[in-house]
Amino acid sequence: MYEPIRTASVHSPADEADFPHRSREEELDIQLAGHLAALLAVTDELGLGPAGDRIAEQVARLRGALPARHAALTDAAPASLHRRAHALAGRALVVAASRADTTAAILSAQRMDAHTEALASTPAEQLVGAH
Repeated sequence: MYEPIRTASVHSPADEADFPHRSREEELDIQLAGHLAALLAVTDELGLGPAGDRIAEQVARLRGALPARHAALTDAAPASLHRRAHALAGRALVVAASRADTTAAILSAQRMDAHTEALASTPAEQLVGAH
């Protein structure tokens, strides 16, 4: 009565695809390297050379090559940069913890603490209106 289906279902798994697949660990490495590279850019803009060097070492370890260092300035307020760096370090910490990368997790936590301290010591008039 009904004609049988002769084409593959769109719901079939794509196991026979010809593109490379990455493992969860590789995906987390890529994500962690991206968060750390963004943190490096903000750290360089703040002029924190030794901290930037430590972050660059971790990015190089994850990517297998030294990262490009931040050369341009955005003229953003230091408080804004510290908040951005704190958020980026937090994201890196979450990914580092999920992939059990102790070195990157410790570095990220240290950077979060440093930016929290910097924000606490920033005069209140620089923080007004900055969210």
